[in-house]
Amino acid sequence: MRDSYFKTRISCYVGYVVQAVINNCLPILFIILQDEYHLTYEKLGRIILINFLTQLCADISAPKIVDKIGYKGAAVMSQALAAIGFILLAIFPEFFPDPYVGVIAAVMVYAVGSGLMEVIVSPIIELLPSENKSGSMAILHSFYSWGQAFAVVLTTAMVHIFGGGQWKFIPLIWAIIPFINTFSFLNSPIIEPQKENNDRAVWSMVRTKEFACFIIFMVCAGASELAMSQWASMFAQRGLGINKALGDLLGPCAFALLMGSGRLFYGLFAGRYSVKKALIFNNILCAACYITAGLSRHPIPALLACALCGFSISLSWPGTFSLAAARFPLGGTFMFSVLALCGDLGCSLGPWFLGIIADNSSLQTGFLVSTVFPILMIITALFLPKKYCKTN
Repeated sequence: MRDSYFKTRISCYVGYVVQAVINNCLPILFIILQDEYHLTYEKLGRIILINFLTQLCADISAPKIVDKIGYKGAAVMSQALAAIGFILLAIFPEFFPDPYVGVIAAVMVYAVGSGLMEVIVSPIIELLPSENKSGSMAILHSFYSWGQAFAVVLTTAMVHIFGGGQWKFIPLIWAIIPFINTFSFLNSPIIEPQKENNDRAVWSMVRTKEFACFIIFMVCAGASELAMSQWASMFAQRGLGINKALGDLLGPCAFALLMGSGRLFYGLFAGRYSVKKALIFNNILCAACYITAGLSRHPIPALLACALCGFSISLSWPGTFSLAAARFPLGGTFMFSVLALCGDLGCSLGPWFLGIIADNSSLQTGFLVSTVFPILMIITALFLPKKYCKTN
């Protein structure tokens, strides 16, 4: 018998695919935008910064939005804003005196949708009946990775088909997916959260050392993931001299596939190993990948490091969500909102920080300096109490 919430799960999975397209489509077009609008590395990095700062603002607003219109209303709203934002990305650069401002304005629209998705999709899945909550969470997050690979491959193919001068057709095509998913969420059964009146539980949660660890985890996870994934395409082309199609496939696409594989593995085998040890091991590997990408002058080891970084960062985001949900079952929308906010803060600062370093030195130096994020996560994981290091 098919799960009565099958359509809900599919809508959530597609929602994460949409979020992946939002976060990874435009970086594939960075070189086109740089050449057409004469943008610096810092201005390109600022697009990423504004994207995730807007998502961060949406994270803050999400609990009030959910309280007013519920999870279903927020889910529908998130998909509609994503579709509108993609359409505006194709239109606004032509209507603003400075096309860069038009790009930023469109990005801010779909970023609001993405921020809402980040806060509500995970608790929607968490509330569904399941014997393996942490595994379900990891499988959900794996769809972000599959969506990222899908976004890279299809965007690269469309650039080849349309040519760089016709790049505005690409966001119009991407708008189709969230447009359809808007109606999918409208017709999906969703378990709404209970009205939250647990100020004492929230205050107790905020004061704990574990919650402080989870906040640091999310900031570092976002920074480590996006600093590599957002700059891998340009690094492969400008830093290593590889042609665009091959660079995209061996850089951000391979990164996404390995990240998805890591999350799927965790989803299938969750509860069989210490999450704390896995986080430490994965982030040691992540730091090694950043160092290799920063020091290598040969394309093969540098690209392998970019790809393997995807696997190394795969557990950090869903693992933190699962640990937090297990440790603070009364955290509710507020907890997911704070964690998403911290993740988006890292997603904002990591790529932008790397762009500033690249402007003043090189992309390779930016990767070396970004090693600070996985190292900080390793140090923080050492302070995580052992009794909360395994989820079931």
